[in-house]
Amino acid sequence: MNDFRIVTDSTSDLSQEMVEELDVTVIPMDFTIGNDTYLDYPDERDIPSHDFYTRIAAGEPSTTNQISIATFQDTFEPFLKDGKDILYLAFSSGLSGTYNNSRLAARELARKYPERRIYSVDTLAASLGEGLLVWHAVQQKRSGADIDSVKSWLEQNRNRMHHWFTVDDLNHLKRGGRISGASALFGTMLGIKPVLHFDDEGHIILMDKIRGRKQSLDDLVGHMAKTAEEPADQMIFISHSDSLEGAEYVKAMVAEKFGVTKFRMASIGPVIGAHTGTGTVALFYLGKDREYEQKQNG
Repeated sequence: MNDFRIVTDSTSDLSQEMVEELDVTVIPMDFTIGNDTYLDYPDERDIPSHDFYTRIAAGEPSTTNQISIATFQDTFEPFLKDGKDILYLAFSSGLSGTYNNSRLAARELARKYPERRIYSVDTLAASLGEGLLVWHAVQQKRSGADIDSVKSWLEQNRNRMHHWFTVDDLNHLKRGGRISGASALFGTMLGIKPVLHFDDEGHIILMDKIRGRKQSLDDLVGHMAKTAEEPADQMIFISHSDSLEGAEYVKAMVAEKFGVTKFRMASIGPVIGAHTGTGTVALFYLGKDREYEQKQNG
């Protein structure tokens, strides 16, 4: 039986077009900017991403909240009542307590619907890294895989999902506790653009310190050259925070260097963008286990 619903959260940064194409359910996370609170919908109905990034660039602070147990229950239950199982792909547990809340919600609902399967998978990913895992899950489902097979594939392959991204403003990383204030000041003065990645526990780690914006974008593609597996046959995702020009530059390089023809691009939503700031560009693909790359750079 192949009757299950794939659900994710808005930190997957899937655009509304992609949500409709994949036919998945996206739970919006809430965030605050200044004195205003919004929900992070894929169709940007509460606030356009450009407006959000304009306010961030002007210095307004933004905070985010994890999805509550009650919200998960309210999202899952209509599908369970309709006789469908649930496969939820969660924002990395290394960055949020959302995954744990989904498990608590699933545990409660399992008592009420003992005949249904309710699976929560920690993607150990974020932004379109999480979104690309959703894309692969949908392709598997459409090819006839059952919920257990898709869940197993995700758990076996999530650490092959590479996230390479660079940020334009070090101060957002400073506010998030990723780097010290002195490092942010020194790096800004030198024009340092950090290149970051995810470790195999879903935490953000600093990999390279690159001087210059263009060079940092080149570095993303350089890492892909070392770690991607059969890139020409893959779907490649690229996300950005109000930096379409930078994202298009990376796309052109990837297409030229690897012969990639299948791309999806989307804006980084406010929940992720609150921590990365304006000007972030991120590249996502399947490759060697992420631990391999960290050992190579260690």
